[in-house]
Amino acid sequence: MRSTIRGRLRAWAAGVATVVAVAGTAVTGPAAAAHDDDLGPAIEAIMHKPGYEHAQWGLLEVDPASGKVIHSRFANQFFIPGSTTKLVTISAAWHTLGPDHRFTTPVIATGTRDGATLNGNLDLVAQGDLTMGGRTKPDGSVDYTNIDHTEAELPGATLTPENPLAGLDQIAHQVREAGLTQVNGNVIVDPRLFDLPPLDPQPTPLIINDNLIDLLSTPTAPGQPAQLTWRPQVAPYQVTSTVRTVEAGGPTNIQVAASPDGTRITLSGTIAADAQPLLRTSAIQDPNAFGRTALIEALARAGVTVSADPTGPNPQDALPASYDDDPQVAAYVSPPYSQYAKLILKVSHNLGANLALCNMAVERGSRTCFDAFGIEHDFLADVAHVDPTQFQLADGRGGVASDRATPIGLDQLLAYWLGTPDADAFRLSLPILGVDGSNGISCVTDCPAKGKVFAKPGTILGADELNQRLEVGAQEEAGYLQTDSGCLHLFYVGVTGASSADLTSFLSIFDDVNQISALLQEQASAAEHHRPPAPPHAGPAH
Repeated sequence: MRSTIRGRLRAWAAGVATVVAVAGTAVTGPAAAAHDDDLGPAIEAIMHKPGYEHAQWGLLEVDPASGKVIHSRFANQFFIPGSTTKLVTISAAWHTLGPDHRFTTPVIATGTRDGATLNGNLDLVAQGDLTMGGRTKPDGSVDYTNIDHTEAELPGATLTPENPLAGLDQIAHQVREAGLTQVNGNVIVDPRLFDLPPLDPQPTPLIINDNLIDLLSTPTAPGQPAQLTWRPQVAPYQVTSTVRTVEAGGPTNIQVAASPDGTRITLSGTIAADAQPLLRTSAIQDPNAFGRTALIEALARAGVTVSADPTGPNPQDALPASYDDDPQVAAYVSPPYSQYAKLILKVSHNLGANLALCNMAVERGSRTCFDAFGIEHDFLADVAHVDPTQFQLADGRGGVASDRATPIGLDQLLAYWLGTPDADAFRLSLPILGVDGSNGISCVTDCPAKGKVFAKPGTILGADELNQRLEVGAQEEAGYLQTDSGCLHLFYVGVTGASSADLTSFLSIFDDVNQISALLQEQASAAEHHRPPAPPHAGPAH
């Protein structure tokens, strides 16, 4: 870590108070940690299932109206946050950018114009737009599936139907509508918005289809090649498949390999005749070169000819120092940031969460994405009034080994939102148990809590090579429980140190955490029915 960052961290830590507040009610860490009550036999039974022998559970439930701590277990201790980190990142980005912020990606014409001919270059000035129109629905909202293509290794990952090249097609049509039909020059992607940060996945100023090639294999008849579809189809990318269909119930196992530059992709393996279409992805290694070629091809479809070779590296060195005297001939305008925040939170979009750091830094005039941590710190301390030392964060998505968060810190952040005009919009951006997003696959049937738990899950998995199994660094979630009467409780529940035989059996741990959140919702609703009536003239309990 750079010495300047270490210095900043020491200064921040020195200025932070040790008392945090829940909706105006002071709750110190030790007091919350000391509260360790009976969670009920159903929850205790889950926490003591096989596989949790060496695990530690954390839990915190708070009634924000009264500040009462309803349940607490190790609430003031650090847990590995996984993707609950996104609650911090997106909260800060929402505040910094504003929910109505839109990214405008312009295309600038440099050189001289002679009627319908440009003797010069078209420069697409990348602005850190997460989707570039590739998920935008006709109503302007951003589309998603419960298991996103960015998580294609997970069972059930699917694609949205929108065209990944939609934004570039819009730009190309605008160029044609501006009267240009010939570009005697080049098309260049200007990626100078921010310096590429050492994050995984690495955000880039221009992102098309999440910097991925989608590869969908569909079974045919046993013994026959599987059907392959792939997108976005941009030169010089080529995909070949030797995947064959096997008998119903047979093995489905597809591997993906790519050339070093990512442009030659091969699929091999088998897919069962009764299997659902299987999605895999391959990384776009050079997003700038990919975007340049994709735009030249889009221009050709719109009737604009470019004299330069459509493939090859992006000639960034030919970019001008500035565009002060050059006309804009097209621009793609994104949906509002609240839609991007919803996408990131619903599907746990790792690239989008890391990109949010860069978006915040750029908004404050910096090209260094890690400067966003100062913005996050000040947001927590000065806006949300949450003790920043309840967190240790080194990325935007929650994938760094040093990331830590306390249940208290997460609940405090969730409490902040309840006092904002965007409280409902933020809550509805979280996965909803049994309904949509990452938690849409749990609590689907015969579940009283369905649709009443709004929470961001977090997962950290690793390989236990010694015992040939998966180690579950963390599985947790944090969010809101809505009681049957409509009151909201803040909650966190999570486990660290569990183990699982494989990815399929890991899903039972995911379901266990969701089952506990469902039981907490049922308990909170049942408590309402047994609460004595309020005395005359007393204010509402919630």
